[in-house]
Amino acid sequence: MLRKLLLSTLLLGASLLAQAAPQQPAIATAHPAATAAAQQMLDAGGNAFDAAVAASAALAVVEPYGSGLGGGGFFLLRTAGETPGYDFLDARERAPLEAKPDLYVRDGKVQRELSLNGALAAAIPGLPAALVELAEKHGRLPLKTSLAPAIRLANEGFAVDRVYRERATWRLAALRDDAESAKLFLDQGEIPAEGHLLRQADLAATLQALAEHGREGFYTGPIAERLVRGVRHAGGIWSEDDLREYRIARRAPLRFPLEDGRELISAPPPSAGGIALAQSLAILEQLPWRDAEPVQRVHYVVEALRRAYRDRGLLGDPDFIKNPVEQLLSPGHLAVLAGSIDPEQATPSSSLPPAGTWHEGDHTTHFAVLDAEGNAVAATLSINLPFGAAFTVPGTGVLLNDEMDDFAADVQGANAYGLAGSQANTIAGGKRPLSSMSPSFIESSDEFTAFGTPGGSRIPSMVLLSMLEYLDDKPIERWPAVARYHHQFMPDVIEHEPDTFSDEQVAELQRRGYELKRLDRQYGNQQVLFWDKVSGEVQAASDPRGIGSSAPETTSEGAE
Repeated sequence: MLRKLLLSTLLLGASLLAQAAPQQPAIATAHPAATAAAQQMLDAGGNAFDAAVAASAALAVVEPYGSGLGGGGFFLLRTAGETPGYDFLDARERAPLEAKPDLYVRDGKVQRELSLNGALAAAIPGLPAALVELAEKHGRLPLKTSLAPAIRLANEGFAVDRVYRERATWRLAALRDDAESAKLFLDQGEIPAEGHLLRQADLAATLQALAEHGREGFYTGPIAERLVRGVRHAGGIWSEDDLREYRIARRAPLRFPLEDGRELISAPPPSAGGIALAQSLAILEQLPWRDAEPVQRVHYVVEALRRAYRDRGLLGDPDFIKNPVEQLLSPGHLAVLAGSIDPEQATPSSSLPPAGTWHEGDHTTHFAVLDAEGNAVAATLSINLPFGAAFTVPGTGVLLNDEMDDFAADVQGANAYGLAGSQANTIAGGKRPLSSMSPSFIESSDEFTAFGTPGGSRIPSMVLLSMLEYLDDKPIERWPAVARYHHQFMPDVIEHEPDTFSDEQVAELQRRGYELKRLDRQYGNQQVLFWDKVSGEVQAASDPRGIGSSAPETTSEGAE
């Protein structure tokens, strides 16, 4: 396995020597203001990493329901050169040092509300540290320059849009329960009208402190003191040591060879998404998915996802446990997974052997940036549920995450996304919770692509469906627009968007043994890039489900 990975990497590196540079930069983000901020950095002489800082900070202002300084994320980096380099910045939030496995247990029972809303639900934010790291280690522009668009947006305000209103509706009760959040994100206790100008002066001041003082502007000094005081006053357990000791983790990206000389480059643990994508793609390579009629193709994809999500329970923070990545991606294990798929009938999840039996033989955001030199960033950022913990620390403008719910507070239960708990992902002080976030590249000697989306437990399945559109030679507008369906091992059900399947297809899937759940809305917000390294042509596309924008713009022709 390791020899195969090394050979693939060497061949890929050698074949990239003659590549054509991109004809122009490409950007795809979930909000026009973030796309504009990224473009401003490129126009000012910055690179993709400067653009990523600007986009991240802008999204922290205009998408408080999806990300923010009170959250974290994963950044997958590509550094241009004769042989490109790849890096992965793990800016996942960390549990407070005082956190214990029974943090949310009261009278012998897990109280889920405590891990979802309020100060006790918040882990230590990682995004501010990531912005500083990107600017200082990879960017060309000072942090003051790359944060300027976000500071201006926070001071001058942005217009509330339909997506904001929808997300705020989902969390209205929680936002009303916190006086600071209600003051900032609601209008006299109600959802702001579309076009309402939302200003965040305290957040602008916090961003300014970060711009002027780097990580010390957030993790020590007056801002840190306000954060700790506000959290503890509201019943949380943060300490000044938590903030002072927070560091991002640089990890080797997950790299996995695909057919036709392509390579998947994705998120390693504590993301489970990269491994799920590698497993699913490897399983599908052993099945005739391209030639299958629609229902048969769905069958193959669902069965691949079922098996990949089953193995998720073995993964956790690599600083705390040894993740069995090599076993999960070994040819023998993947062959067994593919061979266990009945070509006609669903495999009940309850009939699969437990994960670890080895055989040999939602409210997140995503963006992607490619500059004219070939540097690239795919980043997925989150505060977990929409508007995170719905708790804003007074005097800072920082809306906190509720990522503590991504731990297994109850190893016998499930989190807000229905993902089952596991011993590998139990709560511990300083530990990072397991994540589904999956910023990813697929690269070959001829092409480079970037993928990613928000969406909680559905992230890997959404990214997989988008990648299959690419691998099936569909136009880029189709990649983020493809109709979505999802299976995550447990519960044993296919969730799908309202118009994904016809009545006849539903009947056929039910005949094969599947239970289906038709959702009442679309989900996800995929952002993708494409670079033809032979011609230098670049393309970008944003999900038509959202309000995002891409540059250069693509048409919606051919999208579904």
